[in-house]
Amino acid sequence: MTSSSSEDENIFEDCEKTEPGLASTSSSASPNITSAMWRPNTERRPLPMYKDKPEKTTRRESPSVRKIRKTVGFIVFFTGILYLVYNIGKATAPLPGRGRTYKDILSWGSKPKEPETWPEKQQAVKNAFIDSWNGYKKYAWGKDVYRPVSKTGVNMGPKPLGWIIVDSLDTLHIMGLKDQLKEARTWVHKDLDYNMDYEVNTFETTIRMLGGMLSAHYLTKDDMYLDKAADLGNRLLGAFDSISGIPYSSVNLHSSKGKKSHTDLGAASTAEAATLQLEFKYLAKLTGESLYWEKVEKILSIMDANKVRSGLVPIYIQPDTGQFSSRVIRLGSRGDSYYEYLIKQYLQTNEEEPIYKEMYDESVQGIKDHLIKQSTPNKLTFIGELNTGVGGKLSTKMDHLVCFAGGMLAIGATNGLPLDDARRKGFWSTVREADIQLAMELTHTCYEMYSQTQTGLAPEIVYFNTDKDSTSDFTIKRNDGHNLQRPETVESLFILWRLTKNPIYREWGWNIFKSFEHWTKLQGDAGYASINDVRNTPPAFRNNMESFWLSETLKYLYLLFDDSDELLPLTDVVFNTEAHPFPKFSMDPLFKTGWSRSKKATAPTPGNAAADEPLQKPIDQTDKKPKPISKDDRKEASNAEARAEDIPVRQVGAADTAPSISE
Repeated sequence: MTSSSSEDENIFEDCEKTEPGLASTSSSASPNITSAMWRPNTERRPLPMYKDKPEKTTRRESPSVRKIRKTVGFIVFFTGILYLVYNIGKATAPLPGRGRTYKDILSWGSKPKEPETWPEKQQAVKNAFIDSWNGYKKYAWGKDVYRPVSKTGVNMGPKPLGWIIVDSLDTLHIMGLKDQLKEARTWVHKDLDYNMDYEVNTFETTIRMLGGMLSAHYLTKDDMYLDKAADLGNRLLGAFDSISGIPYSSVNLHSSKGKKSHTDLGAASTAEAATLQLEFKYLAKLTGESLYWEKVEKILSIMDANKVRSGLVPIYIQPDTGQFSSRVIRLGSRGDSYYEYLIKQYLQTNEEEPIYKEMYDESVQGIKDHLIKQSTPNKLTFIGELNTGVGGKLSTKMDHLVCFAGGMLAIGATNGLPLDDARRKGFWSTVREADIQLAMELTHTCYEMYSQTQTGLAPEIVYFNTDKDSTSDFTIKRNDGHNLQRPETVESLFILWRLTKNPIYREWGWNIFKSFEHWTKLQGDAGYASINDVRNTPPAFRNNMESFWLSETLKYLYLLFDDSDELLPLTDVVFNTEAHPFPKFSMDPLFKTGWSRSKKATAPTPGNAAADEPLQKPIDQTDKKPKPISKDDRKEASNAEARAEDIPVRQVGAADTAPSISE
């Protein structure tokens, strides 16, 4: 175990000494129990002994009076028993709408003995996973959605997609839960069939289901998972059959026909379109099928041909034209994993594709130049949003989703090497040093999003305060206070712990886990659930457990508390955006980067190309398609409400192909 550098320690020195909510490992922080113990006051005048009390005169009671006293005593005793039984039942009955009991409320504030060693804390995380898994198994086994408060489950389509089971396969393996993994494998083998007439989200199905199968194959070497992955991958290929090559948001699993988004004027989310590469490239490597590789790398060539300013991409792109159709720029929803997958593609192929490192470096510099600001009063570094593009006013809104950025910047600076080792490499530079410092600052900010709330849990969204008179670093708006047990902060804590060995990251992670355990665990055997508002104690439960609670949040916490550097080292693996680990590999002999960056293109604005013209000539795939897919000419209606800042810009000159709002 390498010690953290002096630079790392200095960053958090003031935090540990002065800032509220930060864990301290100093023994001086422990109270002196002996000195605080109660001691008798020897100077106090003692109470008179019984013999010093004045004598009372006694009188004889008649038999009738004694009988009445006995009867009254019996009635009082019996009434007391009934009252006690009633209150015991009441204490174990759930509170209306909350799933907790009065007994739980009375127990809040009590401090049971905490695990002391990191293996014990790791076991506590494993126990939380087991409780969650057992609740799902008992009340919703095989279902895609688990509702732990009502103890029910439902599928998203006509048949199960394996949304929870497949997403959890690698966590089961990593935690050594052999019996549960065996049962899950049996279900995948016998009950999971993706041949169904149902439209799925291309992105979510790729990162969760395809990624889950590929990761399970990598860890177990079981070809059954690879067979399932290849079958699913072939069904998803139809999503890429747009005019430009930008994938459609949805695809039918039976017909393999892609579908435009039913909202957002048919635009695809930039992050969703650009977060398929790790999965399909690894599938290509395992199967030798180059089509998977070509389909996903083309997406990045199309996006790069837009020549966006400062490497910052808008959050929507049109599948018909291959051009961005929005001015909103953010690292939260619809933008986040575009940046994440640039650096991870570079690392996945053993740094053999520098084109993605170049794009990543441009984007990170753009983030530093246009999106970074600090809060008042504690100068927390945060990443804001640009609702009108580069050069516009910076919004101080930051999603919890943005908290992945600390981990991204850390692995981007070090290439996954321990920080001390990376600093000795020839590639180290002042830019990389700045990146790792920014990674640490952002991760500290994300921890503060937890520690500064009443529950110790972060809300979905915060707005940072920058006015000089502000007394709190951020504000939580009315509808943004929920917590879905998201993984982004603990992901960054895990990565920074692995790279720096600074124990503060483990301490922060343990504090977060304790808050999850305290506020999101249900009474009884149903497991854990999301909560409605982190500002309320106790918070009301939401009737939902997201699959990423099992596949990401608890996995990253388990790895954070692991004392071995041999369990999924960052030098050997990359994690996809759903925390599924894939091995790094060499492209030889079958694969190579099939495109290069154009230096002559100018930065287009939304609508400077006809909608029926592809941005560039598509790759010839005449002989490679598994089956021909006819073009879908049905127009999609955009009838969903959206915030004004998220509505894509309609393409100019695309009247013939743009979806009709009134249809």
